[in-house]
Amino acid sequence: MPSGTYADRIREARPRLSKSFQRLADYILDSYVQAALLTASELAHEVDVDAATVVRFAQSLNYSGFPALQDEIKARVLQELLLQQKVEPKADSLRGLTDRAYKDLADAIERARRLLDAAPLESLLAALSKAKRVFVLSDAAAAPSAGDLLSHLQSIGLLAYRLPIEEQGLAAGLALASEGDLLMALDAYNSTPLLPLAVAQAKASGLHTTVVVGGASYDAARKADVVLEVPRQEDSQQAVNFVMAALVNALGQALRWRFAERHKEMQAKTDKLLRRLARAN
Repeated sequence: MPSGTYADRIREARPRLSKSFQRLADYILDSYVQAALLTASELAHEVDVDAATVVRFAQSLNYSGFPALQDEIKARVLQELLLQQKVEPKADSLRGLTDRAYKDLADAIERARRLLDAAPLESLLAALSKAKRVFVLSDAAAAPSAGDLLSHLQSIGLLAYRLPIEEQGLAAGLALASEGDLLMALDAYNSTPLLPLAVAQAKASGLHTTVVVGGASYDAARKADVVLEVPRQEDSQQAVNFVMAALVNALGQALRWRFAERHKEMQAKTDKLLRRLARAN
């Protein structure tokens, strides 16, 4: 029986693994719950390798085969589920504090879900259906969500570009924009004066403008054509970041639903190029 947990063994071996083995390693480490439920063939499909590669991967870690490796993964999942059911953490313990933090975020996202106004989202989808290009801008706090937004837009074949939040780069980026383009700005805290100025300038130049804001009173909200508001979180200002991320994810789902054919076409093209690149390596 191999020594150490499956995760320890994978992390230790990863630098020496082939590219296909590394894809398997990363999937199992990051998505171990799914890996516990998939057959070798299903796992192979998830990471675009053949089933024999899954078997060889397990054997390279000194397991007899994939079932032996998967048994260890299943044991971890079962143990975690049982612990969650049995243990009620004390409020003043580390587990109690972390549980409370997760619950607060879940409550904030649930409030946002209930309060979501679909009308601005519908207006945005209509504008995106006509946009030639999309320029994305954000304050520092919303930067991770802006990156996710960019990926969502590109997943349906839109030409989407990230603009820097500094005068020189922002001016150069906006100079490339023209009527028929769309500017999307994410403003978490209303603390970046350059952002609403950019929205106003883009609108004056004939661009359609949409903002995702952490408060309806924000300066950027008064400048834009469409406003998607993150409901204010009085108990935790930091929760704005997470609720904004959830809203951007919801937008991504809406894009793939509304523009399903475009998304399917882009996914097929991407998969084809990935296979070509993999063969080239």
